[in-house]
Amino acid sequence: MMKFTKQNFIFLVGGIMIYVVDIGVDFWVASKYFCQGQYCWGILILCFRGLSSLITQVFSYEWFKNDWEGTDTGKLKWIFLVHLFQCGIFIRYWFALKYGWQAAFKQNSSRDASETDPPNFIQKQAVDVVTDINMLRVFKTFLETTPQLFVQIYILMAHGKNNFYQYAAIIMSFCVDYQISLRKSLPDKDEFCVLPKLVYLFYKLLTITSWILSISLITVLSVRSSIILLIFLWICGFTWTLKQHTTFCKSKKMEYLYRTVVGIILIFTFFNIKGRKTKVCISIYYATHTVVTLGILFVYIFWKPSIITEIHFTVVSILTTLSLVLGVFIPLLMADHGRVQMKLMERQDEKIEWK
Repeated sequence: MMKFTKQNFIFLVGGIMIYVVDIGVDFWVASKYFCQGQYCWGILILCFRGLSSLITQVFSYEWFKNDWEGTDTGKLKWIFLVHLFQCGIFIRYWFALKYGWQAAFKQNSSRDASETDPPNFIQKQAVDVVTDINMLRVFKTFLETTPQLFVQIYILMAHGKNNFYQYAAIIMSFCVDYQISLRKSLPDKDEFCVLPKLVYLFYKLLTITSWILSISLITVLSVRSSIILLIFLWICGFTWTLKQHTTFCKSKKMEYLYRTVVGIILIFTFFNIKGRKTKVCISIYYATHTVVTLGILFVYIFWKPSIITEIHFTVVSILTTLSLVLGVFIPLLMADHGRVQMKLMERQDEKIEWK
């Protein structure tokens, strides 16, 4: 059984602080857009925030309902009201802090002990509640943070407006993605050294960054083309999820909502939702991303050659290419650790089957 350590508790506290600050930054950026009369961008930022909050609250309450099935209905009513006011994640953080503190600082459980023993029971409770939070944060990252980062980059490239609050939103978005990726890069056991963990972390961050920049470029060129591309990619991801016959939720409605969210996540990054071998799927996924990214750059060169001289295109195209190359090929170039790193990448992508 995975042991909840002091390091995990520190990451948990840091995650709470980032989550609260991220909420404040979102409303601050939206208010700045409204004050400047740019209502479209302000509403878009709030829509991302509202959509991600709504979906995470729905999943959070559903998990509480499943876990507390047959218990006091009065508690469930109270939990429902809290989630209705979009504050369910803070209940989960409260339980995480409660059990995490006990597991990391007050319990000394042996690995050979039964999970029903009090020390190991607290460990299991801490791991379970943090696992649920991490899953909700994954939903939030790809329903709000990543789209918002894409919008901010598009505004900077298309309109040339570089205000401080825009940079703050971009930095916060990267911080949240970094925290999520870092938490997912910590395996359950200690059999992997630091280097493979870092390789997995940068593999995720760089490939996501490259793809966001690519989508931003095609949006600057044609908003309609960007929307069509995103819808097409979501349909592909949703269809692939349907064919996997996932059983993440007990309710059919919740399962289809889960598959819808997975389709959105697959637009930006890959993970294995069924815990099967991923080498072929990863290869196909990132080969497709590479072809599309290079296609976007070539379209710019032949369709609008005049834009090549602009500084933003030069910087973004270089960052896009470097991020893609490093993100995809660094794990392969690390020959001494290649097998271990690929095993770690596959293992981490399988962790989506948490519930």
